[in-house]
Amino acid sequence: MNLKLLLLFSFVLTPLIFEDSFAQITSGGFGNSPFERDFGDVKLLDAYFGTLDDKIEIDAGDSNVPFTVVFANVGTQDITGIKGQLSLPLGFSASDGPGSIIHADSNSNSDAGDNFHLTFFVNLDKNVNIQQYPGTVKVDYSRLRESGIRTSFEDFTFKVTGDSVINVRALEPFLTSLKSNDIVIEIANDGTAPISSVDITATNTSTELASTLTTNLENIVLIESSWDIGNIDAKSTKYLTATVYVPQGLKGDTLRIPLLISYYNAHGDKHEISKIVDFYIKGLIDLRVFNVDVIELSGTQMIIGEIINEGNEDGLFGFVTVDSGKNSNIKSNTQFIDEIETDAPVPFNIPIEFDGEPRSGEHDITITVRYKDSVRDEIFLTYDTTVTVKEFSSDEDSTDSTLVIIPIVIAIGVGIYLMRRRKKTAIETNN
Repeated sequence: MNLKLLLLFSFVLTPLIFEDSFAQITSGGFGNSPFERDFGDVKLLDAYFGTLDDKIEIDAGDSNVPFTVVFANVGTQDITGIKGQLSLPLGFSASDGPGSIIHADSNSNSDAGDNFHLTFFVNLDKNVNIQQYPGTVKVDYSRLRESGIRTSFEDFTFKVTGDSVINVRALEPFLTSLKSNDIVIEIANDGTAPISSVDITATNTSTELASTLTTNLENIVLIESSWDIGNIDAKSTKYLTATVYVPQGLKGDTLRIPLLISYYNAHGDKHEISKIVDFYIKGLIDLRVFNVDVIELSGTQMIIGEIINEGNEDGLFGFVTVDSGKNSNIKSNTQFIDEIETDAPVPFNIPIEFDGEPRSGEHDITITVRYKDSVRDEIFLTYDTTVTVKEFSSDEDSTDSTLVIIPIVIAIGVGIYLMRRRKKTAIETNN
């Protein structure tokens, strides 16, 4: 009789025992230790800085940064009342302030087999390193049509990626009209995270990007329009080169070249950003020296010549300097010629002076034209040539004859006067 009662009691208790065991397993129970992990309704899929649809790069010192943990409801029932609590290493804290719990509420249900996520907001200490870190998340939830709260713990790793900061600039921001210009554009990653597979395209005005800008890109000839840069490490630069022909009509304008930059960030996600490179278009000053010769003017030999500007912009503050070559002792001399206009040749004439004894014959000289352009950059044009200095007259021949005749005439006049005076005195004495 006692044996029958014992078997009956066991039969009644068996479903209760198995039901408790099943509930313990599916709820993610942990036995005697929180580090014991059993299969449950919730499975962690990913953990990263950013929102559900957008992973972001972060750096030490950033605050109120979203941190998203993505889960899958792998159970057979829908769950609700989802809440989470985050445990991160030293250096990470809740955006609510030091000592606060890093928590989040989903405020939604999750159907069986679907994914759901929790987004926390975190502050990073300024001494946090760029590396991988461990973390733990606690998820509380309830099954629909079931009372009580179930809890699941999941361990994960996450990465502080650093932050990529892309800047572009022209190494030489001036272009010259009426000619082809070789340009170099610097692509700098000034951030702390590397970027990879960098591709750059110069967009035209038919694109949405260029249509929102004041640009005259369609008026130039850009030989290259796309570049494969590769990887750019943090705090490093790469360069792209291109050839640009600028017509005359753009003189004095600013050329804006829109660049579309695509790359992969530290998360491995593809991003596109737009940057603008500005160039100022100068006029062309194209000088040529010609008709260099030696003439004699008022007894002084002079080096003469003309300068013609075949460009489309005047040269400013012009000077012409003559320097001697190897076989010459002509002294250096400079003449100010002011503006070098485009519509007519500009003459110059510089007196010849010697360093030492004058020497006739051929002299190698260098003519240097110094001037400034519209942005006040100083430019030098040199022209080497040979001039012939004529024979010099002797000092006697070169003396003005009037300087000799006048004293003679005066002397003759004085002599005649003295002779007549003596005659008059002799006559008066005889009488």
